[in-house]
Amino acid sequence: MKIAIQLAMPAELRALPGMSGAEPDEIVSGVPVFRIEPDLLAVCGGVGKVNAAMATELLCLRFGTELILNAGVAGCLTDLPAGTLVAVSEFVQHDVDTTAVGDPIGLVSTVNQTVFPTWEPERCRDALRELGFPCETGRAATGDWFAVSGRRAEWIRDTFHPVLTEMEGGAIAQVCLRSGVRFVSVKSVSDRLFAPEQLREYFDFDQALQNLGRAVLPLARKLREEN
Repeated sequence: MKIAIQLAMPAELRALPGMSGAEPDEIVSGVPVFRIEPDLLAVCGGVGKVNAAMATELLCLRFGTELILNAGVAGCLTDLPAGTLVAVSEFVQHDVDTTAVGDPIGLVSTVNQTVFPTWEPERCRDALRELGFPCETGRAATGDWFAVSGRRAEWIRDTFHPVLTEMEGGAIAQVCLRSGVRFVSVKSVSDRLFAPEQLREYFDFDQALQNLGRAVLPLARKLREEN
């Protein structure tokens, strides 16, 4: 099975063992592509839904990827400690709103669904636990907004009931759905939105990156071996 690890930020890429200072094998439409092993790629697609969707489409169409593992840091709307790994069970997109024409909040047109499940999240959680990494499962809410505490964060929490909020996963899930490609996602909690020290946690999320970097490659290899 050909697997690709899709990340958003260079810091997330550098957290992977051996990737600090690595040069891309090629750059396609501005997206750096790294060949870690013959059937294991990594891309740093950029922050936000459009960048994420573009990188995913490249992986699906140009590289024939059969499973995409989205990895990154994420804000937490509950009380999970920084550095906690979460195998995301499903994504919603909190910034999609066509309720004015009678649609449910978060409905994504064309595919006409509000919830985008990942592939066998419990299997990913259990695989990480077998590898020695404590891991939870839960929903994540995606949108083009850097989440901070306040009314908007409270609305996202109370409307969609996610554990995490981030800026790419929902778009990746949508492209994978339309492309018929398996999609899994593992996030590491960088900050807790409703904690008084949220901004300090975000700008000091080394533990989140370390935990993510240690877990992602072993998980990708395990998924490849089992499929």
